[in-house]
Amino acid sequence: MSFSQNLSSGQTTNSSQVLIEVLEPQNHTIGNKKYTDYLVRTKTTLPIFKSKELSVRRRFSDFEYLKTKVEEKLKIKAPSLPDKAWKRQIPFMKETLFDDTFLEERRRALEQFINSISDHPLVQSDKLWVSFLQDDEFIKN
Repeated sequence: MSFSQNLSSGQTTNSSQVLIEVLEPQNHTIGNKKYTDYLVRTKTTLPIFKSKELSVRRRFSDFEYLKTKVEEKLKIKAPSLPDKAWKRQIPFMKETLFDDTFLEERRRALEQFINSISDHPLVQSDKLWVSFLQDDEFIKN
């Protein structure tokens, strides 16, 4: 086994053990700050989880954190996340981070990302990954 594994290299377990959907983007405003979170719904037969069906809400930054930590801790190369979309954050731009088309594209890319890493056997025993999928409060530390 090499020091760094690539998740797209085919080293996967039975993907039917974990099925994850990323759904229902919701926009929120707190003061003058806006953000979007997504419903992450998991169905699993893995005994590491406290339930066979789980639902949590996650922000894009939570996915970024998970990717970074999985790569650091497990020494695997996770697939890319969608772009941060800095151009969409410029005031007076016609297209914004909250457009339905953009949110749908991001939702699909996040779903593809989380399902891809979730097939890896090292990820399937990682406590941070479990927390990401099952804990209402995802604590980044």
